[in-house]
Amino acid sequence: MSEATVVADLSERELLARIAARTGTARDALVGIGDDAAILRVAGSVVATTDTLVDGPDFRRAWSSGYDLGWKAAAVNLSDVAAMGARPIALLVALAVPGDVPVVEVESIADGLREACDALAPGCAVAGGDLTHSSVLTIAVTALGDTDGRASVLRSGARAGDVVAIAGEMGVAAHGLDILFGRFADAEGRAQPLTVEGLDALTEAERRAVERQLRPVPPLAQGPLAAEAGVTAMMDVSDGLVLDATRLADASRVTLDLSRDLLGPDPDRALRGGEDHALLATFPAGAVPENFREIGRVTARGALPVTVDGEAPRGPGGWDPYRDWAPLEGD
Repeated sequence: MSEATVVADLSERELLARIAARTGTARDALVGIGDDAAILRVAGSVVATTDTLVDGPDFRRAWSSGYDLGWKAAAVNLSDVAAMGARPIALLVALAVPGDVPVVEVESIADGLREACDALAPGCAVAGGDLTHSSVLTIAVTALGDTDGRASVLRSGARAGDVVAIAGEMGVAAHGLDILFGRFADAEGRAQPLTVEGLDALTEAERRAVERQLRPVPPLAQGPLAAEAGVTAMMDVSDGLVLDATRLADASRVTLDLSRDLLGPDPDRALRGGEDHALLATFPAGAVPENFREIGRVTARGALPVTVDGEAPRGPGGWDPYRDWAPLEGD
């Protein structure tokens, strides 16, 4: 097959066969790709979550390869499963693809999905999905998890006196996004291709930040371990620490007071950035497990759901797709 072959050159059956050949097999799948629906073996409750990535508001093809898109689509969904204290077992992937997209890019998406699962959640794989045509490249993923007999972890269990802790990075992906818009976009904010020369001009830390923005590495293994350790509430930080901490605080009817000096070397990015997909959790005092870092305390509900050193957070509160994104002509 020529690299010039595009999706419109193949039938749906042919394209699906190319995808299925690259996505691997879920360990807990009794029936996988090829039937009307997948059948999965589970030991406890089934956890299910869905996230959609759309060209424009969620990614820019000038910045993201097909592999990047597949990896990120898997990672962001797997993180939500881990935040419930569950073990990811399978993905269901729906692709809406314009006819002029090269077939090799679709194959790269499948490669990214498979390798993200292998690296982040061994035994998990794509077990089914759907393929359709669209004018905008869209990847919708449903992730399924197994609680292995444990109760699921909710956002609503935090209590005054608990410790607020986090596993994973904070602010690194936000730094990467700042670099992309600062170095690889035109004056109107339209994405420009990532060139070798442009990437070579970045420092090692800057390149790593860009990589974490395009291919996040959430601490998935820490979700089930937190559940075993007695976590009282937990969630994935996808839209910014302040915004997501507010969601947890509202669900639990408490206030989370974060300590600025515990938020790492760049507290402002840590507070507004979320695409590292860290796990935000609360634990009884003295029960914070290894690989979680204390960043604050849970107090009785006050005037604000989230405070930083007892005061209202400064600056942007996180990412809201309906408030923060507007299409740019030609983007």
